[in-house]
Amino acid sequence: MDSDMARKMVEICKEACEKCAQECEQHDHQHCKDCAEACRKCADACAAYLS
Repeated sequence: MDSDMARKMVEICKEACEKCAQECEQHDHQHCKDCAEACRKCADACAAYLS
């Protein structure tokens, strides 16, 4: 896999995690809060990789 493809995959992962976190943050269930936190961490890791 070339670096452009890897970068695109990480960008898509970051976007998916951000959208998932936004959705889960709208719910008051503990599993949704846990999911939102995990997705935010993943999005942050993707952002760090991209910078």
